[in-house]
Amino acid sequence: MKNVTYHLLHGMANVLSRLPFGVLYLLSDFMYILIFCIAGYRRKLVMKNLKMAFPEKSEQELKRIRKQFYHWFCDYIVETIKLLTISNEKLLQHIEFRDVEELEKCFDRGQNCAAILGHYCNWEWLSASGLGFKRYPQAVMGLIYHPLYNKAFDRLFIDLRSSHGGVCVPKKDILRYLVAYKREDRRSLFGYISDQAPWWTNIHLWVDFMNQETPVFTGGERIMRKMNDAVFYVDMERPCRGKYICTFRLLASEAAKTEEFDITKQFFKMLEQSIRRQPAFYLWTHDRWKRTHKEFDRMLKVVNGKAVWRTAEN
Repeated sequence: MKNVTYHLLHGMANVLSRLPFGVLYLLSDFMYILIFCIAGYRRKLVMKNLKMAFPEKSEQELKRIRKQFYHWFCDYIVETIKLLTISNEKLLQHIEFRDVEELEKCFDRGQNCAAILGHYCNWEWLSASGLGFKRYPQAVMGLIYHPLYNKAFDRLFIDLRSSHGGVCVPKKDILRYLVAYKREDRRSLFGYISDQAPWWTNIHLWVDFMNQETPVFTGGERIMRKMNDAVFYVDMERPCRGKYICTFRLLASEAAKTEEFDITKQFFKMLEQSIRRQPAFYLWTHDRWKRTHKEFDRMLKVVNGKAVWRTAEN
């Protein structure tokens, strides 16, 4: 049954992905009516998040950003499906990779790289980052992901993300892969999406992000420091519909030499700058601030650097 569902999903995605962008964006406009106007998918949550992030903006401004967000969100869906069959040459007409030369300089000195990013613009299209390499076309471009509960959708997303050379690695296996590539002397760039909300016991750091005290993941940084990667922030822009600019900004030349949590703190500052520049292109449907520091202090305490439930204390 799972295989049948997967093949149905893959077949539908394959057909849709062969449509020209103009038709896909007409489909996106129709989806906007269904998702925002009729179903009202997470409309209240989006407005709540926007009010928390931009207390200085008027209700009218926030509603305008919310509409822009849902238009972009529907575009994100059809653009991601398009990955399945679009050629490398055609894709590069829609996404521009800048400052890739800085990554290649790291490869020149035998150092691997890590790219840290958020759910901003079309992060799925970054699976094609390897197309920007001129001198290292054989470098491994990898994506770290959390497997989806639905196995059929999980297989489909792996197909989408690997369609332009990306290697999809479950987060629990990433260190093993990185060590293997290093032993083989293969240059690699792996992307870490690091703006999800961690589970209570995985909270080790709170940062000021979009006017909110925010719990953040630090596991990606620990891996980067362990591997002594050069770390780049992926700064994405969307100058117009169907066009993205992806700029790699050096965040740390040698991760092992940075102070603990410094990479994570810098990342969230840079991500906030990107969001404030074009606020409609962030994933506002995610309940980012569902966990508060007050609740954390009430339910847990930190023992030897680890968060433990207070009821579990001896």
